[in-house]
Amino acid sequence: MSTVDPVARVALKKITPDVSAAMGSLHGAAVSAAQDAEVEPEILELVRIRASQLNGCAFCLDMHTKDARAQGETEQRIYALNAWRETPFFTGRERAALALTEAVTLVHDGHVPDAVYAEAAGVFDERQVAALIWAATVINAYNRIAIATRMVPGAHQPTRK
Repeated sequence: MSTVDPVARVALKKITPDVSAAMGSLHGAAVSAAQDAEVEPEILELVRIRASQLNGCAFCLDMHTKDARAQGETEQRIYALNAWRETPFFTGRERAALALTEAVTLVHDGHVPDAVYAEAAGVFDERQVAALIWAATVINAYNRIAIATRMVPGAHQPTRK
């Protein structure tokens, strides 16, 4: 345990409200694109959780696991998500979305391989693939914001649908 006090971090919404609002608009546009393309909300939460696991974002993990539970996601699948390839708990569409999410999140490692993209394109139409790429991109950006500013997890309460 560190005996050094944590360094105070910038409050992005306060200091750069226009940029924060633009990020919120991007998020809203990505959500709308996914809804219009009829990407299952459950898949979007799995995308958000998996990217947040890979990035180590406690704030986003707290938020999106709560949101997933509120949408009816099971504890078993949430707990197993970190090892999704080793379980029978995920559908082919979910597996393709998770593989694409990992490739986008870890873009430095393989630059989204053709096989991963082809797998996604085999089970999602073009609009859905685009929506998944946007969803992964947005959560990765939010992960970086939350980590860089040390956003504290725990307070998020999901809205029940």
